[in-house]
Amino acid sequence: MSSKKVPEGPAQPHTGFSRRGFIGGVGVSGGALGLLETETEAAAAAPVTVGPGAVPITLTINGKPVKLTVEPRVTLIDAMRNYLDLTGAKRVCDRGTCGACTVIMAGKTVYACSILAIDAQGKSIETIEGLTSTAGLHPISKAFCDNDAQQCGYCTPGFVMASKGFLNEHANPTEEDVKHGLGGNLCRCGTYMGIRKAVLQAAKDLKGASKNG
Repeated sequence: MSSKKVPEGPAQPHTGFSRRGFIGGVGVSGGALGLLETETEAAAAAPVTVGPGAVPITLTINGKPVKLTVEPRVTLIDAMRNYLDLTGAKRVCDRGTCGACTVIMAGKTVYACSILAIDAQGKSIETIEGLTSTAGLHPISKAFCDNDAQQCGYCTPGFVMASKGFLNEHANPTEEDVKHGLGGNLCRCGTYMGIRKAVLQAAKDLKGASKNG
């Protein structure tokens, strides 16, 4: 018995589109899109390279913006002393251990020798020079004088700024609090007892000034 071959219908035109091709295409394009987004995000997050030559920066010191041009490797202490003639903070150990270069930045006491000037942009910086006024000595500076809390005076500006930062956060300290609070500053003359008494006096004077003000 002979079998008849069923005639095939007219050939369908090949569109180049298939379910398998569609899924594969989505995978490839999705991967490419994800890669593009990742590269774009990485490029946006990548730090901007500056230097090695000098670049212009702006620092906000004692409430005033100051412009200077320094190499990116210049520390905050060197920028202040060598470029801005703010010589109160001292460059002593240059490794963040003695506290002679202490300033207040963004409300926190920091070692200026351990911060790059270029990284201090956009942050409020307070130095010992900012405590002077026509009204007289700042209560902390006066307390240091009253209690003979200095000898050679080389570490004193750093101690005064460390004391200010400490009292900003501890208005009613005990002597033990002061001892620990100023532990990051060293006095080679050994005037620690006078310094602690000065900080305790300054705490009382500052409270009195705030009440009268």
